[in-house]
Amino acid sequence: MAGGPLRVDAFAMDEGGDLRLSEILAALSYALDITEGQPDGHAVRTCLIGMRLADDLGVEVEDRAALFYALLLKDAGCSSNAAKISALFGTDDFVAKRNAKTVNHSYLPDALGYVLRSVSSKRDLVRVLRAGPKTAGELIEIRCERGAEIARMLDMPEETAAAVRALDEHWDGKGHPDGLAGAEILLLGRIICLAQTAEVFFTSFGPNAAVDVALERTGRWFDPQLVRVLASLREDGRFWASLGRDARSNVAALEPAERIVLADEARLDRVAEAFAKVIDAKSPYTYRHSERVAELAVSTGTVLGFYPAALRDLRRAALLHDIGKLGVSNLVLDKPGKLTDEELAAVRRHPEWTEQILRRVSRFDELASAAAAHHEKLDGTGYHRGLHGDVLGSTARILAVADIFEAMTAERPYRAAMPAEQALDLMRGDVGSKLCPDAFEALTTALAAQPERLAA
Repeated sequence: MAGGPLRVDAFAMDEGGDLRLSEILAALSYALDITEGQPDGHAVRTCLIGMRLADDLGVEVEDRAALFYALLLKDAGCSSNAAKISALFGTDDFVAKRNAKTVNHSYLPDALGYVLRSVSSKRDLVRVLRAGPKTAGELIEIRCERGAEIARMLDMPEETAAAVRALDEHWDGKGHPDGLAGAEILLLGRIICLAQTAEVFFTSFGPNAAVDVALERTGRWFDPQLVRVLASLREDGRFWASLGRDARSNVAALEPAERIVLADEARLDRVAEAFAKVIDAKSPYTYRHSERVAELAVSTGTVLGFYPAALRDLRRAALLHDIGKLGVSNLVLDKPGKLTDEELAAVRRHPEWTEQILRRVSRFDELASAAAAHHEKLDGTGYHRGLHGDVLGSTARILAVADIFEAMTAERPYRAAMPAEQALDLMRGDVGSKLCPDAFEALTTALAAQPERLAA
C-alpha cells in the first residue's frame, strides 16, 4: 500500500486552557487583510487606533469590549462582495479594493479617477459607469451585512455586530448601508470608520497623512469630535510606534480585562465554522465547499473509527483547509477558461497561505500543516510541498479524497457538476498511487450509507 496504512493523527492540543478568543481573531484577521487587499496587520493596527480613540473619549468598559472585537472583525464580510467587484471592474478584486481605501468617494473627480485606475478596459469602464452609485452601495451593504452575521455566529454582543454593520456610514449621511447621519450612527461604528481610514494612510504615508485625511474629511465622513481626538495624537511618537512590528502583541493588552472571552472547544468550533463561511463566500462556485468537505471528511473518519477528539480536529481542519484561497484573485478563481501557468501557480500557493495563516493561532499550529496538505499525493506529485505518503497523516489523506470528490460533484466556472458515481470512478484510477486506499474506501462506504446528504 503506497505510503503505508492510514494511522489516525494525534494532535497535541490542550483541552480548554486560557487561550483568549482575541488571540485567535487577531491571528485570523490577517486572512481578512489579504482578502481586503491590505498589508498584513491592517485589522490589528486599526484595532490599536480605534481603542486609543475610545480610551481618550472615555468610552464605557462594556462598549469598549464590544468595540474591541468589532475592530478585529470589521472585515469579516469582505469576501462576500469580492466576486461581484472583480466581475464589475473586470480586474483583480484585491487591486480594486486596495485602491478604494485611499479614495474620497464623496468627491466626484476622485471617484472617477478611482474607476479609471481600477478598470481593465473601456468595456469595463462603461459597465461600472452604468452600474452607478446604487450598485456601489449594494456592494457595501452585502459586505456590512455579512460581517455582522459572522460576528453573531461567534456569539459576539449585538453591539459588536451593529458596529461592524455601521463601519461605512458617514457623518454627513452619504455612507452605507443605511445612510445614517451624525449621532444616528452608532458611536462604535463611527470609531471604526475613522480608525480604518487612519490606518490605511498611516501605513502608506505616515502619521501626518493619517491625521491630515481625517481633518480633510471631518464633518463629512468623520465625527468632528473623533477627528479632534486623532489630531491630538499627531506628535505622539510612542503611539504611532506601537503600530509597528509588535502591533499584534500590543493588541492583547487593549482587551478590557473585565470582558475577556476565553476560547473553549465549542467556541473554537464556532470560529472554524464562521471562517468557513468567509472562505466560501469568496466565489459563487465555492458556496458550501468547506462545509461539504467537512461533512465528507467527518463521515469518512467515522467509518475509519476515529474517536471524538480526532473527529473534532478533522472537522476543523476541513472547515479551514482553503483559508489560503482568500489570497487568490477572483479573476483566477472564477475564470471560465483554462488557467495560464502564472494563474495556476497562484492557485497552487493557497495551501502555503493556509499553513501560514493557521500557524498564527497557537491551538491550530499542528493542525495547520495537515490542513495545508489537502492537495498532497502519496507519490509526491501534489502541492505545495510535494510530500510523499510516508509523511502524510490521516487528516491530509482524508481531506484529499473529500476535497476532490466535493470539487468534482460541484459546479465550476469551466464545467458542470459531475454525478457522484462518475467522480468516484475517476478517483479510483488514482487510488494506491496518489490517493490513500483506506481513505477512499471509507469515503465510498460513507456515501453509500448516506447518499442523499453527502452527495448532494
